[in-house]
Amino acid sequence: MKILRSITFCILVGAASYGQALDLKHLDKLADRASNKVEVTLDGSVLKMAAKFLSDDDDPDSAKIKKLVGGLKGIYVKTFEFEKEGAYSDSDIAGIRKQLESGWSRIVGIQSKKDGDNAEIYLKTGGPDGGLAILCAGAKELTIVNIVGKIDLDQLSELGGNMGVPKIEVEKPKPPKKDD
Repeated sequence: MKILRSITFCILVGAASYGQALDLKHLDKLADRASNKVEVTLDGSVLKMAAKFLSDDDDPDSAKIKKLVGGLKGIYVKTFEFEKEGAYSDSDIAGIRKQLESGWSRIVGIQSKKDGDNAEIYLKTGGPDGGLAILCAGAKELTIVNIVGKIDLDQLSELGGNMGVPKIEVEKPKPPKKDD
């Protein structure tokens, strides 16, 4: 999944998006089969409230995060970890893929035969009904991420390590040197 984090970061720093929430309720049935479940639900009102606690005066990082969060309508994450392989099937995530068929562009697809990890990143742009969706399906783990709202994806990396979003360390490419 390290490669997914790197690819995700590269995509996030290169585009802008408008939010489109995915319906993830049908995944709740997986909770009974999972050994661990993590769910992050930060809707617009929670994000606005959290932003009020961030100070723009004392901490420049807080100011950046506050600006980014101000444009979001929601961050939704569901992760399920299972004791055994085969605890979920493709039919369990078919509903998400069905939602991603209309108007979404799959911009990254990773399939690893070695460890069974598969990752897909989808982007929907244009107008108020765009968004970003990440689907990571491993042999014993399933993670869905949906970021909703007008966001500057160049600033999204600033959110890493805050509000439940993992910090992603990726070296940014250096601009080419000018010849004298």
